[in-house]
Amino acid sequence: FAKIEISSSKPIIPFRETVIRPPKVDMVNEDLGKQQKVAVIHQVKEEQTKYPEGVQVDSTGLVTLTTPNKMATVGVRAIPLPEEVTRLLEDNVELIRTMEQLSLFAWEGKTLDINQKILENIQDFKVKLESNLQGRKWRGAVERIWAFGPRRCGPNILLNNVDGYRRPSVWQCLEREKETERAEIRDFDNSIASGFQLATLSGPLCEEPLMGVCFSVESWDMKLSAPLAQQDSIDEDSQPAEPNNDNKSESSDIRETNGSSASSSNRSRSRAEAAGSSVDCYGPFSGQLIAAMKEACRFAFQAKPQRLMAAMYTCEIMATAEVLGRVYAVLSKREGRVLQEEMKEGTDMFIIKAVLPVAESFGFADEIRKRTSGLASPQLVFSHWEVISSDPFWVPTTEEEYLHFGEKADSTNQALKYMNAVRRRKGLYVEEKIVEHAEKQRTLSKNK
Repeated sequence: FAKIEISSSKPIIPFRETVIRPPKVDMVNEDLGKQQKVAVIHQVKEEQTKYPEGVQVDSTGLVTLTTPNKMATVGVRAIPLPEEVTRLLEDNVELIRTMEQLSLFAWEGKTLDINQKILENIQDFKVKLESNLQGRKWRGAVERIWAFGPRRCGPNILLNNVDGYRRPSVWQCLEREKETERAEIRDFDNSIASGFQLATLSGPLCEEPLMGVCFSVESWDMKLSAPLAQQDSIDEDSQPAEPNNDNKSESSDIRETNGSSASSSNRSRSRAEAAGSSVDCYGPFSGQLIAAMKEACRFAFQAKPQRLMAAMYTCEIMATAEVLGRVYAVLSKREGRVLQEEMKEGTDMFIIKAVLPVAESFGFADEIRKRTSGLASPQLVFSHWEVISSDPFWVPTTEEEYLHFGEKADSTNQALKYMNAVRRRKGLYVEEKIVEHAEKQRTLSKNK
C-alpha cells in the first residue's frame, strides 16, 4: 500500500555452542589409535595455544588466570554435561527462575511464604538432577551448584569446587536453617557468578549462547590484605607536610585541617579494610574479577573439543510410493535424516518422519512440492537442539582422512560453514582467503 521498496535481510538462525568428550573415532569413522590421538592433540594444541600472557592451561584442561592487579587468581575447568541433564534444565527454566528469586530474597534478609507445591517441585527437580548426574566426577555435585546460566536460568551449570569455601546453596529454599558463615571472599561471590553469566551468554565460536556445559571453579585465591596494607603506608607517606610560613590566611588553615582530617579518615578506612572487613565489592577490582572469570571460562571452553549445536525441526511428510525417491533426494540434499517410514493402512500413502536443521529449511516446502508435483506436503515443528558432529576447526591429519577428503579437505565442513555465516553476520573476524586453490592462470579474456 505504501508503494515503497522493502529490503529484507537473510533470516537469522539461532545456534548454540557446546563441548563434548574427546572423540574415539576420526572423521572417516576410523578408530583413533595412540599415534593418531597424539597427532590430533598436537593439531588442537597448535590451533588453540595462542593464549595471552598470564593464562596457564594444563594438560587436563584446567585454566588458571590472574587479574591485572594480581589480587585474585581463578582456576576453571569445562566439563560436558550429560544430555539428560541439559534436557532437564531446559524443561525447568521457570522453576530455576523461581529458585533464583527465592535465593535473592533470602540474601536480602526478607522472609517469604513459599507455596508447598513449589517446594515439592523443586525437591523433585533436585532428585532428578542427582539421579542423572551419576559417576565419580559428579559425586556431591548437585549440592555444590553455584549458579545456572545464561540469564541465571539456562542449561549451563557453575560448580563450586574451591577447597574450604562454603556458600549458601541454590537449594537454600529447601533448607530451613541458614548459614551464618561469611568468608572473606563472599563479597566477591557475585563477581564470579556474573563472569560465568557473561561467558555462557556468548561463546568463543561465534558469540552464540552456550548449552550443556559445566564450569567447575577449582581454585580461587584472593590477596586482599597485602595491597591494602601497602595503600595504608602510601597514605601515611603522602600526608601533606605542615607549612612553616606564619603569615598564612585563615582560609588556607581551614583547607589544611580539612585535608589532614580527610587523609586520616582514609588511613583509618584502609586500616579497617586491611584488618579483614569487606572491601568495596562494587569497585574497579570487582570488574577485573568479572572479566577474569569470563576469560577463564572462554579459555576453558576452548581447551576441550568444541562443537556447534543446530536447532532441528521434526518433519512429517505424506507421500505416495511413486514420489518417495524424490522426497528422500530433497531431504538428503538439505542434511535431513529419516527416522521412520510407515504405510497408512488402507491407502497407498506413506508417512515419513524425519529431522531437518532449521538452517536448511528455508524453501524446503516449495522445493518438495515442485519435485513431487504437489503429491507430497511437509509439516515442520521445532523439536530439539542437536550437536553437529563435525569439528569446525578440523584439518585432515591421518592417511585415511587425506585419501577421503583430499589434501586440502575440499569438501565443505558444515559446522565451519554455519560458524562463518554467523560470524560474518555479526561483523566478527572470519578466517578465509579471497583466492583459494588458485592453480590455473585466470585471464579476463574469454576462452576461444
